[in-house]
Amino acid sequence: MNDQDSELPFDETMDSSPTRKPRFHFWRCFWLTFLVVSLGYAWHCFYVPANEIAWAKDYASAKRQAAKADKPILLSFTANWCVPCRVMKRQVWADSQVMKLVNAEFVPVAIDVGDPKNAEVMDAYNIQGPPVTIVCNSQGKALDWRAGGISKPVFLEFLDSSH
Repeated sequence: MNDQDSELPFDETMDSSPTRKPRFHFWRCFWLTFLVVSLGYAWHCFYVPANEIAWAKDYASAKRQAAKADKPILLSFTANWCVPCRVMKRQVWADSQVMKLVNAEFVPVAIDVGDPKNAEVMDAYNIQGPPVTIVCNSQGKALDWRAGGISKPVFLEFLDSSH
């Protein structure tokens, strides 16, 4: 026998590499899991539940309501893009104890810092960015304020000490 007889005929349609067994697609599962977790986290960060606080339409109407009811004004400077504002809306403003206290004791008004109509109010209180919470008397004079996101216990303490 010679060397030529021991060789098998070569077929061009045959694949010379061994066939691979189907395997677990780790990276597909990893990226799918990453996507689901990321979407869940984004929803959690930007979801804001509804609250039943009787927000005044704007600062001028809040001032009129406060003078009529002889209540302090609660100014909340906020923005849609502000993550600490959204956290406060979810953890503080949506709380039933906070809603009852704010509706009973204050005339609340949310002021969007991105709205050009609110520039005058922001200048009057020297607001640089959200979130800022200010308690004012019925004439609009600031009594106390807090800058930045605050938790429910700190917020309730702030309201109790402000009036």
